[in-house]
Amino acid sequence: QGNAIKKREDTHKMAQANRAFAHFRW
Repeated sequence: QGNAIKKREDTHKMAQANRAFAHFRW
């Protein structure tokens, strides 16, 4: 179960970075 939580956190982190990167590009 801990692995699932970590995966979810990683996904959230990636989404956050993706949004920041997209904002930075424009």
